[in-house]
Amino acid sequence: MTDKKDLFPQLFLRLAIAVTMLSAVADRFGLWGKNSTWGNWENFEKYTRQITSFLPESLSVFSAYSATFFEILFPLLLVLGFKTKIAAYGAGFLLLIFALSMTIALGAKAPLDYSVWVGSAGAFLLATQQKYSFTIDNLTNNI
Repeated sequence: MTDKKDLFPQLFLRLAIAVTMLSAVADRFGLWGKNSTWGNWENFEKYTRQITSFLPESLSVFSAYSATFFEILFPLLLVLGFKTKIAAYGAGFLLLIFALSMTIALGAKAPLDYSVWVGSAGAFLLATQQKYSFTIDNLTNNI
């Protein structure tokens, strides 16, 4: 059972992972303005082709769309605390795929600079929790 002192750090980890992933989605739709890395969908697709250069181009484009779908789905589930364990594992594996792809295509520095490995590790740590605080899962007894 989760100790009361662990409730807020766990909530903070859940929200930090979620907000970080949603921020990347906002960036690819230009919502960060001048602070954007990609700034628009076309630049994000170009970047995705770069980090998935080991895939055929059609799979690279599919990767951009599927990554975006899951980068919206998993964080929303984490924020709501619904299917939290599944969402945490999903986020962990998705970020692990990003980290490996970035390492293969760009070298070790890029995923380290963007803390992708840390995000993945944090998501996996979150997935191992026995109980989640401040969640819909608690209300429905659905962990």
